[in-house]
Amino acid sequence: MPETLISVDLDKSAEEQTNPLHNRWHPDIPAQVSVRPGASFRLECKDWTDGQITDDDSANDIRDVRLDRVHVLTGPVRVEGAEPGDVLVVDLLDVGPLDRDEWGFTGVFARENGGGFLTDHFPDALKAIWGFEGQYATSRHLPGVRFPGLIHPGLIGCAPSHELLAEWNAREAKLVATDPQRNPALAQLPTPELAALGSLKGADFDRVAKEGARTVPPREHGGNCDIKNLTRGAKLYLPVYVDGANLSVGDLHFSQGDGEITFCGAIEMAGYVDLHVELIKGGVAKYGMVNPMFRTSPSEPHFGEYLAFQGISVDEITGEQLYLDATVAYRRACLNAIEYLSRFGFTREQAYVILGTAPIEGRISGIVDTPNACCTVYVPSSIFDGDIMPSAGGIPVVGSGQVAQAR
Repeated sequence: MPETLISVDLDKSAEEQTNPLHNRWHPDIPAQVSVRPGASFRLECKDWTDGQITDDDSANDIRDVRLDRVHVLTGPVRVEGAEPGDVLVVDLLDVGPLDRDEWGFTGVFARENGGGFLTDHFPDALKAIWGFEGQYATSRHLPGVRFPGLIHPGLIGCAPSHELLAEWNAREAKLVATDPQRNPALAQLPTPELAALGSLKGADFDRVAKEGARTVPPREHGGNCDIKNLTRGAKLYLPVYVDGANLSVGDLHFSQGDGEITFCGAIEMAGYVDLHVELIKGGVAKYGMVNPMFRTSPSEPHFGEYLAFQGISVDEITGEQLYLDATVAYRRACLNAIEYLSRFGFTREQAYVILGTAPIEGRISGIVDTPNACCTVYVPSSIFDGDIMPSAGGIPVVGSGQVAQAR
């Protein structure tokens, strides 16, 4: 087993950890540990909210979560010899829940607190709690559903340079300025409130807290990509922007559907990541790299049968024809799947959570046939206790119960 370089105490906040965590991207956040190329090591991570969510049957905590606190990340890890322009090669040797905290949660955020992909249809806070049995996840809030998870870090990346950080902040501020009162906001701009910055203190803390980029989106360095296939056995290639690379990781997921459509749509958990690192010197220029790449794992769960739902780029509320809009097409595919699953005893809220957590496949199936983009959502049929395929007979009741709601 690789040596644990950073462990976490689940009863302590990000700042109280022996190796304090951080929730902003900035090149001046100091590394917590240092490794050589060729090293294998383990990092433990808190859940992305820094412990704000509890194992109960109310979604009040989801409704009230402080989003300026997320995501709490473990690291940075300095890789000796790494220089700007290199590629950091990261093997995901293993990812899993902590043996002292084997549960997870899924949240649908309220519209006024970030919302989700289908906020217009599901504006209120919802929650599902999951238990783990080996590779499988089940939930008391979703009877009739059981599936193997593609366990993965939702967020991993190297620190940006000062120049790249300034570029992020400028372009995102320009976007927000086009509609500054929009809810949810077009982007989350730097804010010092509830910033966690590792071991920084005093004037350096105050400066970095005002400049540090929020961890919400993916960017050129990787970040919050939420790629379910970046699981144990995958190999990740990250561009390096600062000396030492300063690798950080967090937002661990037991499982997730493509798109993580409920925003807190994966099965979020505290856990560990075992990593192995190497360097490709000058790899960014050598391969013309702009964004990270990864090689898929040979050990993903495979499903023999899917029921796939199509969607096209016609707005479901106004009926407006849009031009090759893949976002609208994917939304329509998700809504079609939710409507279908609701005929089998699942509530619409449960169906929404299923699409966010089960290892569904989301695809842009057509992006050239004007005016309609065609997107598809593939739902594995074997995750259900009963048969969900269309037939000439009656529709069986497969689901029951309801996800937790705010009260």
